[in-house]
Amino acid sequence: MRPIRVLVVDDSLMFRNMLVQSLESDPNIEVVAQASDPYQARDAIIKYKPDVMTLDVEMPRMNGIEFLRKLMPQYPIPVVMISSLDASVFDALEAGAVDFVNKPSNMDRVQLGNFMKQELVTKVKIASTAKLGSLKRVEVNSMAGALGKQDGRIIAIGASTGGTEAIFEVVKQFKRDIPGVVIVQHMPPGFTKMYADRLNNQCAVAAKEAQTGDKVLPGQILLAPGDRQMRVIKVGDGYQVECAGVEKVSGHCPSVDVLFDSVAKAAGNKAIGVILTGMGADGAKGLLEMRKAGAQTIGQNEATCVVYGMPKVAYDNGAVQHQLALTAIAGKVYGLLKA
Repeated sequence: MRPIRVLVVDDSLMFRNMLVQSLESDPNIEVVAQASDPYQARDAIIKYKPDVMTLDVEMPRMNGIEFLRKLMPQYPIPVVMISSLDASVFDALEAGAVDFVNKPSNMDRVQLGNFMKQELVTKVKIASTAKLGSLKRVEVNSMAGALGKQDGRIIAIGASTGGTEAIFEVVKQFKRDIPGVVIVQHMPPGFTKMYADRLNNQCAVAAKEAQTGDKVLPGQILLAPGDRQMRVIKVGDGYQVECAGVEKVSGHCPSVDVLFDSVAKAAGNKAIGVILTGMGADGAKGLLEMRKAGAQTIGQNEATCVVYGMPKVAYDNGAVQHQLALTAIAGKVYGLLKA
């Protein structure tokens, strides 16, 4: 099996060298070329035909986001963004990037190199398996008919690689009559607040990064913070969330399994669980617990996943009742709520 061929694009020679060293520490990755700006990168793509490209957001002559928007229609290639804590990374994901690695600002060079070895290598490997073009923005279809009163109903969603765009495709179709929504998206701390704010600005429902004690309310999304496990607990006739614990579960903090397990216990057959695109198995066991507790469960199908990992494991273990294309999921949620 040949190594994954990578093109590294960054305007800093020092940082490019660090990225190259980090990537080539893995025998299954080969850096075939480097570029300091998008014009060099375009030529390198044509010449070397890499499997994956790493791309900085801020670069001379043309920023990474503009480059992505011009590149993807002509040369579709999995891209992993290298970004500081900046909301522009979500513009990059919208423009076609598969994933991103946060560039920490509080590490020395050795620490940063070790961090990049772990994070970047993993995400480049995942990106090499990604299907491009699976997530295409579609027009919002108004859901026919208003929902009646939804006492005790709750919707739980989990996603990873490709999930920021997949979640948006689902929740942008939710109206303010939707029951409370709780979400885990694998993402570093800081970015989860920016992502929640982005959803809040672009969707009809309200959205916020969750804090312990937040009530799960109709017409509102609570997104798990990037450095805490989020659980739903029953309080009186409703629910609230608890954001506590930094231990990794199923390899992640926050973990979809932790959220789904808590929803199974707190809401039982009043819940709907949705598992979307992502690498690995996080969420599959928790979704099965939800189904055993009487919840309705939905999984994204292979054809529309960027990475058909989490939904596949959930489907294979019997957790998924309804497997659907991404664009059909919101409509199915409304159908189940009306049933």
